[in-house]
Amino acid sequence: MEEIKYKAGKINIESDDNDIISSFLNGNESAFNLIVLKYQKKIYWIIRKMVIDHDDADDITQEVFIKLYRSLGNFRGESALYTYLYRMAVNYSLNHLKKNKLINSRIMNFDEESYRLKSDGENIDEKLDADEKTRLLKKAISGLPEKQMAVFNMRFYDNLSYDEISKILKTSAGGLKANYFHAVKKIGQIIKNKKGFAL
Repeated sequence: MEEIKYKAGKINIESDDNDIISSFLNGNESAFNLIVLKYQKKIYWIIRKMVIDHDDADDITQEVFIKLYRSLGNFRGESALYTYLYRMAVNYSLNHLKKNKLINSRIMNFDEESYRLKSDGENIDEKLDADEKTRLLKKAISGLPEKQMAVFNMRFYDNLSYDEISKILKTSAGGLKANYFHAVKKIGQIIKNKKGFAL
């Protein structure tokens, strides 16, 4: 495991985020690499689920960490570092979607691991296999408005509470519940003719 000297002891990827940040702010540039190693993959997949394209997701992930590098001195620890990064990832993704308006026309081309279907525990219709269900869900999600997509991903895939999403998006929990409700309803309309799948 990569280790970096930190005052009297050492910091590594399992060190408390505040210790890593303090080390970085005290002049240890290498400490920032630990933050990247610790969170880069998670942030990439948050972004990838929203922008779909690997290259776009990769670019936005880099933008997020560049922004973090430049703004870490202003980080006050009012939220966890991961929450701070999550918020940036979502906001950068939303900005990308609004700027490019490609979500409805882009060819769906992402790895199966980027989305995992949740089963309701009941029998799955034999006519609709897992791959077909995955493609159907991806297509349905891709047609959602940007904010509904963000809320749906955070609730359905990342299991975040409305309070957590509220802190990330800086929106009222009531509004988020409405967004999620409308997202589920729209997805349900798209897949209602397909059996064996439940949100």
